[in-house]
Amino acid sequence: MPQPATAPLDVLADLFAGEGAAEYFGEEVTQAEHMLQTAALAEAAGAAPALVAAALLHDVGHFGTLTAAQGGLSGDVLTAGTDNQHSRTGAAWLAQWFGPEVTEPVRLHVAAKRYLCAVEPGYFGRLSEASVHTLRVQGGPMDSSQAIAFEAGPYAADAVRLRRWDEQAKDPAFASPPFAHYLPLLAGLLSAPSAAAG
Repeated sequence: MPQPATAPLDVLADLFAGEGAAEYFGEEVTQAEHMLQTAALAEAAGAAPALVAAALLHDVGHFGTLTAAQGGLSGDVLTAGTDNQHSRTGAAWLAQWFGPEVTEPVRLHVAAKRYLCAVEPGYFGRLSEASVHTLRVQGGPMDSSQAIAFEAGPYAADAVRLRRWDEQAKDPAFASPPFAHYLPLLAGLLSAPSAAAG
């Protein structure tokens, strides 16, 4: 029996309401608050709907339910010093319903942090303590050849924009819209299930 077209949005809403309420690697916001703030910053900057969606969903790969289903690692291992590959896990899972304009910035947002720390003086100094820790675990700043290769990618600029909002989205005083605010935007971006993602 085929699932209703809105089923993925119901799954996402449940993740934000459930696991999203968990702490976010020692930051002063929950995982859901961080993702909602990232999306609000993207929306305020006039980003295209697909990039707002990517900002909203960029850290879904940290959710344990999703990672277990994908055969990935939970966020806890990242804190303990092992890269959980959450950007790749999240992008692969989202590719069931969204196109590359959403999934590629998600997949590249960790690489964008590594890139910015390599090419932009002072960027490293803007990272939170938790983000400094995860940067080390995720491979540290890129070398020059990695940075050149990253820049050449078609979604590199979107990933860099997402990353800048990501770093800012850890403010306990920031009042972002709820997940329901983004449902029409997400619904407009849903695509047919991908055979490759199945």
